[in-house]
Amino acid sequence: MIELTKMNNEKFYVNPNLIEVVEVTPDRLITLVSDKKYYVLESVEQIVEKMEDFYRRVYSSSGRNKVKRSV
Repeated sequence: MIELTKMNNEKFYVNPNLIEVVEVTPDRLITLVSDKKYYVLESVEQIVEKMEDFYRRVYSSSGRNKVKRSV
């Protein structure tokens, strides 16, 4: 899970496997595969970094290769 912050400063956790799209509208809007949407305070770069950190932890703890960043 990754920690994000709603627009009202409330923290919540999301499974990054369920994130389908991150948009700037001009706020950051996260859409999950279930079509549920969340506006968050984190920048797109911060969200991507949190997701990358999550996948690094998952893959390094399972003994698999680390996730490579592609931009």
